Amino acid sequence: MATATDKKAIHLIIERQKDPESESYKEEFSIPYSPNMNIISALMYIRENPVNKAGEETIPVQWEMSCLEEVCGICSMVINDVPRQACSTLVDELEQPIRIQPMRTFPVVRDLIIDRESMFDSMKQVKAWIPIDGTYDIGPGPRMNEKKRLMAYELSKCFTCGVCLEACPNVNDKSEFLGPFVFSQVRLKNAHPTGEMNKEERIEGFMEDGGLQGCGNSQNCVQVCPKGIPLTTSIAAVNREATLQSFRSFFGSDKY
Repeated sequence: MATATDKKAIHLIIERQKDPESESYKEEFSIPYSPNMNIISALMYIRENPVNKAGEETIPVQWEMSCLEEVCGICSMVINDVPRQACSTLVDELEQPIRIQPMRTFPVVRDLIIDRESMFDSMKQVKAWIPIDGTYDIGPGPRMNEKKRLMAYELSKCFTCGVCLEACPNVNDKSEFLGPFVFSQVRLKNAHPTGEMNKEERIEGFMEDGGLQGCGNSQNCVQVCPKGIPLTTSIAAVNREATLQSFRSFFGSDKY
């Protein structure tokens, strides 16, 4: 198949949907090629020139963007069958025709816009925050050792883009699995010197329905994560903590 640089035009096939209740359909576009274009640039051209490949005027494609530098995660979509960020996906690196679809793991609002609220509901279940009462000055917090700090920094790169959920075969309408990103969220908050005080609550939350038992260890998540977060390492670490917590609960002992 041809790449974008082989021709002076870019051929796009975009999966569209008028609203959450409507059937999806595909619409093709042909736009002028420019060097170093990303997918957002292509969508912006269509927004300014809403004419499809057949030369018919159409409604501009709807999508979301914010930071345009792979920080917000809001422009996640499926591009040539791979879930990724539209802002960091270059047209020059893709085969044509370029196929763009919304991430179907989430409810589609319109065209490429999705509703990722379920991810934040998952974070609520595992209490993925550091609870600190009051806003008064309580002095500096405890320090992390350097090894743990470096590990936590890698985990903190997660920006809830949802790409790992789209790639995971265990996240579907027949499963309650919260998704791969939750492992690293739990591990990150439990690694924090203050967050460690609520460690057991987070593990318990993740041992409930939809938690760690839903993971099939396919490792698709680590292949697509745009930040290279060590998700499989987090899966192993959280599974170990859950096993130890189960022993402690069963035997009523703190020796594990």
